Amino acid sequence: MDRLRQSLLDTPVTEKDGYHYFVHPISDGVPMLEPELLREITVRIVRRANLEDVDKIVTPAAMGIHISTAVSLMTDIPVAIIRKRSYGLDGEVSLSQVTGYSESEMYINDVEEGDRVLVLDDVLSTGGTMTAILDALTEMNAEVVDVLAVIKKVGENKLDDTDYDVKTLINIDVVGGEVEIVDENGDF
Repeated sequence: MDRLRQSLLDTPVTEKDGYHYFVHPISDGVPMLEPELLREITVRIVRRANLEDVDKIVTPAAMGIHISTAVSLMTDIPVAIIRKRSYGLDGEVSLSQVTGYSESEMYINDVEEGDRVLVLDDVLSTGGTMTAILDALTEMNAEVVDVLAVIKKVGENKLDDTDYDVKTLINIDVVGGEVEIVDENGDF
């Protein structure tokens, strides 16, 4: 049984200021994340991502942390978390995150020139966060080996006009207050 697919079909949708949010354990932690779903997603990521010679998994806080941790435990690849708070450490790099519903600063630590990274996130919606992360990593001269988001919400995306190739596990749309599966194989 495909738990990810079924969990998305069962997920509630809320609306705030004209933006339709799907409320899902992977993207929101609500309803609670069942181990079986996290395990399924982790196995699918390990099978789908190019992990050869990856030095670090890079993920934005907060909802990428649990996914990246699970992948790290299966692969022994360490995780560098992009935080929404500056720690002022040597080598810290700031980036501006602009999404469909917010704008903020994020900070990358523990990624150095020449690091080979997998960028991993929970949801790709507008592409604002992912574009900012990939641009910052490129400016840092880190090598982005692969990029993967578990779920992509279809629609206009800032990554559409870039050279970045983002893999996904499943693509969805929100229509009439419900989640519809657009592509069960992911990618766009």
